Amino acid sequence: VQLQASGGGLVQPGGSLRLSCTSSGSTLDSFAIGWFRQAPGKEREWLSCITSRGANYYADAVKGRFTISRDNPKNTIYLQMNSLKPEDTAVYYCAADFCYNGYQGSRVQASWDKGTQVTVSS
Repeated sequence: VQLQASGGGLVQPGGSLRLSCTSSGSTLDSFAIGWFRQAPGKEREWLSCITSRGANYYADAVKGRFTISRDNPKNTIYLQMNSLKPEDTAVYYCAADFCYNGYQGSRVQASWDKGTQVTVSS
């Protein structure tokens, strides 16, 4: 399933952004969805995932600051990002993926779209 991430932008440290993940061709309510990011010169990093039933899990780097949610009528998965730091600067992606306690993205197989750029800077 091909997903598109959007909602990125430039935000000051301590600020917030909400990213959206949608699909133009698939209904997402039966899929578990994961959020990832890739900073320049670094490997892609798993951030969070949500199951089809709404269970959610987070990487330690974002736990307590980021919240994943889904709105099935809108066919959209969100990533609310609060207390943003400069080290959160990256391109953010979403993908259909596995999602369970302890999982951190190692099994993802996705056709990555262009993602959405998040820049945290003053």
